Amino acid sequence: MLELTMASVSGADAGATAGMLMADAPSEPGAVLRVGRDRGVCRLVPPDDWLFVSRTHLEFRCGADGDWSVTWLRGSHPDPSSEVRVTVDGVARPIEYGGTAVLPRGGSGEVVIQDRSGPRSVNVGFYQEG
Repeated sequence: MLELTMASVSGADAGATAGMLMADAPSEPGAVLRVGRDRGVCRLVPPDDWLFVSRTHLEFRCGADGDWSVTWLRGSHPDPSSEVRVTVDGVARPIEYGGTAVLPRGGSGEVVIQDRSGPRSVNVGFYQEG
């Protein structure tokens, strides 16, 4: 089981959280959870006017071995207006635009979509059962 918790955070409002959402999926091969502005395909959706987040920005996918990964999906623009990083055990690592990171089995961490033009971010905490 993968559990996700998403918070939309705006530094302009002294770190105020704009919203908190949760989603989960069983660790079955092919299971998918998406994060982005498109409510039709994404389980976790930030505020509508946060255009630094693509319509479908992140995809969490369970592989054949039951391990989860997160992919920063390439959007319609050649250069993204955000940065994405994964933090596990206090160590932050960037994900390249179009890149994938494997999430630790039985572990937790955070994936952050950071607006390049302002102090806003979408923070997606994750926990994967072991």
